[in-house]
Amino acid sequence: MMIRLLLKIKQGLSKLLDWTVIFLVAVLVLDVLWGVFSRYVLGAQSRWTEELATILLIWVSLLGASVAFASKAHLGVDYFVGKLDPGAQKLIESAVLTIIILFTAFAFVGGGFTLVSKTLAAGQLLPAMGFKVGYMYLAVPISGLFIILFSVEQFIELATGKTTAERGE
Repeated sequence: MMIRLLLKIKQGLSKLLDWTVIFLVAVLVLDVLWGVFSRYVLGAQSRWTEELATILLIWVSLLGASVAFASKAHLGVDYFVGKLDPGAQKLIESAVLTIIILFTAFAFVGGGFTLVSKTLAAGQLLPAMGFKVGYMYLAVPISGLFIILFSVEQFIELATGKTTAERGE
């Protein structure tokens, strides 16, 4: 019962993440188009378009990586693993997921929150937008939390031998 509730929450977060990335890509496209239009047609590029494009690119890249991880579309070299017997495959997949969880917890979540807090404490602002730089870096720990969530889900799938669809998601 508890796993079913957690899976529903995960499914909702995953859909929210999907739509957030779609929205951010749309805004990024519009921002770049406006930057090009204002530069070449109006003769002077809006100052904020380049900064906004940088912010959006960071968020789209990191949240997009989380989306890819959720759908198991992330990079992986499994040719040699596929040649092993199923027991060894399961062991290697467990080891890889453990490494991913540990790396993401320390580098993305821990390091990301440190980066955000130090940057916010320094009071750095983007010159054209007046936006605090620390908020731009929030994409790092947020995407890390999503990757850990999806890794735990994949660990459960590996341990139970059932996919989320088979468990009732």
